[in-house]
Amino acid sequence: MKLKADNTKQKLRGAYYTPLPLAEMMVDLFDQENDVISVLEPSCGDGVFLDAVIRKNIDQMASEIIAIEIDEDEAEKAEKYTKNHKNVKVYNEDFFDYYNRIIDRKKYDLIIGNPPYIRYQYLEEKQRELLSDILTSQGMKANKLINTWVGFMVACVNLLSERGKIAFVIPAEIMQVAYAEDLRLFLADQLSKITLITFEELVFPDIEQEIVVFVGEKGKQEKGLRIVALNNLEDLRSNDIETKDFQKLQHVHEKWTKYFINNEENELVRQVKEDKKFQKLSDTALINIGITTGNNKYFSVNQEKVNEYGLQDVVRPLIGRSSHANSLYFREDDWMQNVSNGKAAYLIDFPEVDIEDLPEKQREYIRWGEEREENTGYKCKIRDKWYCVPSIWVPDAFFLRRNNLYPKFVLNCCDAVSTDTMHRIKFHEGVDPERIVLSYYNSISFAFTELCGRSYGGGVLEILPGEVGNIMVPKLDDISMQLVREVLGQVDGIIRQGDDIEKALDIVDKRILVDALGCDETMCRKARGIWKKLQARRLKRS
Repeated sequence: MKLKADNTKQKLRGAYYTPLPLAEMMVDLFDQENDVISVLEPSCGDGVFLDAVIRKNIDQMASEIIAIEIDEDEAEKAEKYTKNHKNVKVYNEDFFDYYNRIIDRKKYDLIIGNPPYIRYQYLEEKQRELLSDILTSQGMKANKLINTWVGFMVACVNLLSERGKIAFVIPAEIMQVAYAEDLRLFLADQLSKITLITFEELVFPDIEQEIVVFVGEKGKQEKGLRIVALNNLEDLRSNDIETKDFQKLQHVHEKWTKYFINNEENELVRQVKEDKKFQKLSDTALINIGITTGNNKYFSVNQEKVNEYGLQDVVRPLIGRSSHANSLYFREDDWMQNVSNGKAAYLIDFPEVDIEDLPEKQREYIRWGEEREENTGYKCKIRDKWYCVPSIWVPDAFFLRRNNLYPKFVLNCCDAVSTDTMHRIKFHEGVDPERIVLSYYNSISFAFTELCGRSYGGGVLEILPGEVGNIMVPKLDDISMQLVREVLGQVDGIIRQGDDIEKALDIVDKRILVDALGCDETMCRKARGIWKKLQARRLKRS
């Protein structure tokens, strides 16, 4: 979670308190007359959900309302607030301890709250062990990427009664991040209905994290999953969620971003995956993260720095940022233009020798870096020689990792290298690079790019190497190189001019997909709609 202002204590506790109006609206999502006998709030904080439950008179119907809070001061506040409500009990303890204590003898009809968002590295050793035990007991993997809210969700679903319901405020990354894929499958298997309520506007003023309201229900009749996209909290008051249809879950490891599109659009996605005219990008190339320097700012330098420290014989041409990639072909002229513009267009590649064996000017640059503590980052610190960057090789092409309107796929025509801001593409033997790069610039592949990637925050699309590999592209093996290069030239011209990329998609859709491969125009039009829908949703938060 990216904080606008650093607040160490809050960060360590993972406590970001829910606005009361949201808590009340979440309580309103449930039928209060449907035998709500027992209620659990597993991380009550300052008691906002207890307040909402009491304001909505659920305390008058429930036989017991249990609230857990690890922080002694907050637990005391909650206990004072509820002291006149005899069926409300506040426990000052770690929820994971409470869970282990009652798992075999307690179930709850309603579990509601905002679990803490604490990264693995901030947990105490005992908490890590408890979190790991909860996950592995359900056949899930526990690793250092897991956040506490994942453990809270698994534990609380296990505590639901046969027709129990759960409503949590959680990060929107549940829909897409790899570390939550086991959780998504677990929830799909355990719950009969899942509703995800998303908001275009940020709900919490203190954080730049997109959240969703997760609503899950147990039951014998499986309905699936639905996503309700709202602009803000006010929409939650007026929107009739029950009119939204569910989509059937597939009970496999998958992202839930696909459920932002409708059944007809998902059918198109399925058809493309099964169409032999298409293949995954991973079928054509090795896709690897860019060079991990450990300190891009230090190892990426401009011409002035090269001259100042005599680095001419230890630098390589670099395409270091998205702003460096203004074309489909990255040629020497393009690189030299970046050099002339004063961009950090060189990557330092010191040889694996002792510092004493380097020229004096280069030793001076290394010492300058040490004085500025450029060598203290983890990736640099663990190297035998911190100034020697490992795993440098020249790829055939680059694929941008984080992007605004769309990710560029760029051919490497000047032996350039890239940092981890871009992915490195090495095509398999016998694969023609120009065919593959052209195969990406069409409506269908752009739709898959949005489906495979994830919204990183601020409207940015991030796509990792494995996700790039899952992008479906048309096979252009039987298309003449004359046509391929002609169309590539048109696409390259559009990108170089900074023109609307849809003009390029129009050309490739018509000349390659429809005319050359015989694809249906309707398929292209629907795929364009998917891309625009997902892109628009992402950009609204920029």
